[in-house]
Amino acid sequence: MFQKKRKLTEEERRWNLMWDMWVQGEADSPYAELMEYESEVNNGGHSQYFFNVANCGDLKAAVEKILAILPPPLNDNLKRGYDAFSAQEEICDDDNDELFEECDNVFYKNEQVLMDMLKGYANSLRL
Repeated sequence: MFQKKRKLTEEERRWNLMWDMWVQGEADSPYAELMEYESEVNNGGHSQYFFNVANCGDLKAAVEKILAILPPPLNDNLKRGYDAFSAQEEICDDDNDELFEECDNVFYKNEQVLMDMLKGYANSLRL
C-alpha cells in the first residue's frame, strides 16, 4: 500500500537548498564553480566540463576558483586536464580524450573529498 512520505532531515534540506541556490545562480563562489564542476564531470566527464564552461562562461576563472580550494590529488588532476584542454588548437579538438578519461578516473576515485567539501558548504547554509 501507500507509505507515508518520510520527512527530510535538516542535512538533506540544506543539501537541497544548496542545489536550489546553484540552479538559481545564488550559490556562493567558489562553491558554485565547484558544484558546476561536480555536476558536469558526473554528467559527461572532464571533456564535457571543459567544453561546456569554455563555450558558455569563463573557464579560466572558474578553474582558478576551484583550484584555490581543491586539495591534492583532485587539484593536480583538474590542473592537468585544464592545461591539456587549454593547449588544444581548437575547442572541438578531441586529441585529449584518453587524458580526460584518466582525469575522470582520478575524480571518481577521490570524489568523496569533493562531496565532503560540498556537504560542509551545505551545512553552513541557514534554512
